[in-house]
Amino acid sequence: MDATLKRKVTRDEVKPGESLCDYCTAKCCHYFALPIDTPTRRKDYDYIRWFLLHERATVFIESGTWYLLVYTTCRHLRADHLCGIYLTRPQICRAYSTNKCEYDDDWVYEQYFETPEQIEEYMEVVLPRKSGQSIRSPKPACLPIAQ
Repeated sequence: MDATLKRKVTRDEVKPGESLCDYCTAKCCHYFALPIDTPTRRKDYDYIRWFLLHERATVFIESGTWYLLVYTTCRHLRADHLCGIYLTRPQICRAYSTNKCEYDDDWVYEQYFETPEQIEEYMEVVLPRKSGQSIRSPKPACLPIAQ
């Protein structure tokens, strides 16, 4: 094993006066997630499908709440994984605490959608079918008879 590889420090190993951020690659600065309305209609799912048509966008459900997650790095994150505007950072960053941060999170969600097809399949399962709609695929058009 390469001697330059370090073992990841656990939360319990962080000494008093140190910050867990000193050992992290700033996971929290590489994305943002916003709660969205829980979809209840086909139109709602179509909006989510639109989100998922964009690069680096995903949707997840955690504790019953739906979120839009966008993987994008903060423009003020420095190469050393520290904040380039620490003293003037936004309030949301100031309020963020390492007590429940994702430093050692395994990133498992109740539901996680990366593609528009996944959300369409989910919608078909959870929403009732339209009146008269069969569970079977529509019958294909007849093929022309070769002469």
